[in-house]
Amino acid sequence: MTRNDVTELILAAKRKHKLRWSDLAETLGHSKEWSTAALLGQMTLTATQAEAIGKQLALPDEAIELLQEVPYKGSLPTAVPTDPLIYRFYELINVYGTTLKALIHEEFGDGIMSAIDFSMDITREPDPKGDRVNIVLSGKFLPYKTY
Repeated sequence: MTRNDVTELILAAKRKHKLRWSDLAETLGHSKEWSTAALLGQMTLTATQAEAIGKQLALPDEAIELLQEVPYKGSLPTAVPTDPLIYRFYELINVYGTTLKALIHEEFGDGIMSAIDFSMDITREPDPKGDRVNIVLSGKFLPYKTY
């Protein structure tokens, strides 16, 4: 069994039990954003979390063990995403990436925004012209050090 197999088992059980990511996040005790990333294979669960989600989704012991291993991060199947929603993020970074970089460097100096010391919040924003997706990304600024 591979970690990808575990993800497929999780997705099948989620469908079967008509669960939402927020339901599974409640079991894990973390945000829906982090929990979804974890259950899609991008984060490591503790033994307690893996056992709890394994019980909820009736996962085999091997899957529970794999949920506790450090994953190989990066889940996109191609360099340029082909899924339309994911492609829009790729397009967003292609169009606004240099702007984000310039403004972050102007405000903070030479460094990066951490994707490790990081949080994300995705909410629905009602709008009479059509609901909007509101995404807040918050990453610790890490300056490059000199030596």
